[in-house]
Parts: sequence; C-alpha cells; structure tokens
Amino acid sequence: MRLLVIEDNRNLVANLFAYFEPRGHVLDAAPDGITGLHLALTQSYDALILDWMLPRMSGPEVLRKLREDLHSELPVIMLTARDELSDKVTGFRAGTDDYLTKPFEFQELELRLEALQARRQGRGHSRLLQVEDLQLDLSILEARRGGKPVRLFPAGRKLLEVLMRASPAVVPRERLEQALWGEQPPDGDMLRSHIYELRREVDGPFDVKLIQTVPRVGYRLARTTTPDGH
Repeated sequence: MRLLVIEDNRNLVANLFAYFEPRGHVLDAAPDGITGLHLALTQSYDALILDWMLPRMSGPEVLRKLREDLHSELPVIMLTARDELSDKVTGFRAGTDDYLTKPFEFQELELRLEALQARRQGRGHSRLLQVEDLQLDLSILEARRGGKPVRLFPAGRKLLEVLMRASPAVVPRERLEQALWGEQPPDGDMLRSHIYELRREVDGPFDVKLIQTVPRVGYRLARTTTPDGH
C-alpha cells in the first residue's frame, strides 16, 4: 500500500516508517494539516493515517475538507489520544473510516488498513459503472452515453474507468499517469493528449459536459453545464 501519514509527532512517524517500509509499504509524511491536505490532493494514496491534533489545520478539519469540499473517498484511519465516545462521534461524522486510540500496536494498525483496502476493492470493482447518462461495461469493454456507443481506445477506456470510479472526486494527474504507465510516465504531456481524445468522444456530441479539468491538480468526471467542460 501507498500510505500518507499526517502526524506532527516525529518519533511516531519514524516508528511508522520503520514498521511499514520493511513490509513493502510506501509512506509519505506531513507534519501539519495543510501540508497533508495538499499531498492528499496532488498524490495518489491507498489510505491516510491522520492525527487529530495537528498544527495549522486539525485532523477533523482536514477530513471535512476531503469529504465535503473535495468529495474524496480516500480511506482514512484517525489516530488520537481522545477516547471519549463524543470524540469518536466527531471523528466518524467528519468522515473517518476507522478510529484508533493512542497508544496502539502497529500490527493492529496494519490489519485495520488491510481491512479498509479490502473493503475498498470490494466496493470498487463493479463491472458496470455509471455516471449521469454515461455507462462503462467492463465485462464487454464497451461504453455508451445516452444509449449511444462511445468509441474508446485502451488508454481512454482505462482513464474513463479511473475517473468514473472516483466520481465526483478529483483524480490527481499523477494517479492517472500511474494508471496508464505505472511508475515511468513518458516524457512530455501525453496525459493531456489522451484526455483531449477522451473528452472528444465522451463530451463532444453532448451539451452537458462531464470531463472537467481542475487546474494544477487533475481531472474529475461530474456534471457541468459550461460550454467546453474546462
């Protein structure tokens, strides 16, 4: 898993890296809420380990931004010394998927992360995806919009799948590039070219545009009535 840790306790962060990295996980860390929120928006992660008490922006505030403003479905485990029921209610209402009180065992945290990932994969692998009047049937590799076939090449189909699974959340450019090329994207802005072709097929004949550009972040698939979908 690729994990983002937003935690200002340097010793705890160091211990998390020491435990998880030898087990094959990749970690990034941020010491405050605003930096962590930026990483969560611009990078692709499998889960977020989020402290409650953070400088600049608290854990619940970061979570509300992700869930309510940015429609992110990134799995989140909140870490905190707060163990009152009222605190747990606040955390879950802010949008956390799980809640682990300090001190905790690293093995338990790892098991909880694996459970979140399994549930996410179970939810995310439907063979028929739909957003508005756009459908993508992965069992037969066909897309239709408004009942009409949409012509897609393999790269466009993969991009569309990622965007539809995340909709209406923003998908960072890095995540889309990784979906197409893994860890070695080609030189130049090939992603923009593929998005242009996808937009022409999916949105070109329709008044309502679905593929939106989010400047300096990435793309999202959601209803918009702007003339060109940008």
